[in-house]
Amino acid sequence: MNRTPFLALFSFGFLLCGCNEQSMVSRTAQGIAEKKVYLNNVKNELFKKWPDNRAVNIVCHGHSVPAGYFATPVVDTFNSYPHLLHKALKEKYPNAVINVIVTAIGGENSMGGAKRFKADVLNHKPDLVLIDYALNDRSSGLKRSYKAWSEMIRMAKAEGVKVLLLTPTLDAKHVPGDDQGPLNQHAKQIRSLAAEYNVGLVDSLVIFDSAIEKGVKNTELLSNAWNHPNRRGHDIVVGEIIKWFP
Repeated sequence: MNRTPFLALFSFGFLLCGCNEQSMVSRTAQGIAEKKVYLNNVKNELFKKWPDNRAVNIVCHGHSVPAGYFATPVVDTFNSYPHLLHKALKEKYPNAVINVIVTAIGGENSMGGAKRFKADVLNHKPDLVLIDYALNDRSSGLKRSYKAWSEMIRMAKAEGVKVLLLTPTLDAKHVPGDDQGPLNQHAKQIRSLAAEYNVGLVDSLVIFDSAIEKGVKNTELLSNAWNHPNRRGHDIVVGEIIKWFP
């Protein structure tokens, strides 16, 4: 048997595998973006004064939580984190023109969000996009959610838009540290996506978990019996977002 062609083919295949593996490693080894520098271009615009400034557009894209739903059907816009973020940013950047635009839809999952991302989100020419779909993605599964989140991240990055990914807020059944818990599984995937695409991460669930571990009941952070945060819960989220504007 002539082993030369086999060895050559084996070596070529090995090289291909090595290249693919190296490419995968380089793609996944970027890590989560650094808080101190990731939004520098956005912060530079926020610091500018008239007549050198321009409007800075921040889009909150997701489901019922950023849409402002509390105890459905009540929509408490002014106690939801997009509005609280707007207020916090205005306190920090008093000379800035800031538009916090909410494109969230109650009941939507990330597949729906990805389908309308170009028309409803990128159409606003955002400087920054926040993506928050994990609560509703529980019924969609990790694989489909991963594809949809990845698609939205890629579309944003292709337009030079900065991205912050949000881990979920609570539901009534959530147990910190439960590897089989759907919120924990989706939070883990969102952290992985932030590292894979080198974008920002707002890890709200970690703070919710810390509160529960200190004795706070899930229901004390919810406005209904299932999964919408109350004002205290929204304060937790905005407290984590504003850390990206040191």
